[in-house]
Amino acid sequence: MGRSVKKGPYVEPSLMVKIQALNDKNEKKVFKTWSRRSTITPDFVGHTLAVHNGNKFIPVYITENMVGHKLGEFAATRLFRGHSAKGSAQEREEAAAAAAEQPPAPKA
Repeated sequence: MGRSVKKGPYVEPSLMVKIQALNDKNEKKVFKTWSRRSTITPDFVGHTLAVHNGNKFIPVYITENMVGHKLGEFAATRLFRGHSAKGSAQEREEAAAAAAEQPPAPKA
């Protein structure tokens, strides 16, 4: 469920102050923010924000396509390493190659 149009997008006030100050000076400086819930507005375009993911700060370069999304969408909080398989892929390939090279056992 999205936010009401009547209420408008939420942007952390301190974040908006920093962006306005950088826009007035025509500076493109990276700064840290913990505000993952803030909506990206057109004022943010061209800036790089370091968004906290709960562990470290992830640099996010803001483009026009990101306007309307939340900052937190671009700094993943969970690390998926993939599902484990029985043995590694290299071990399975080696076993298959070894089985293919061995001649069939003679029938007695």
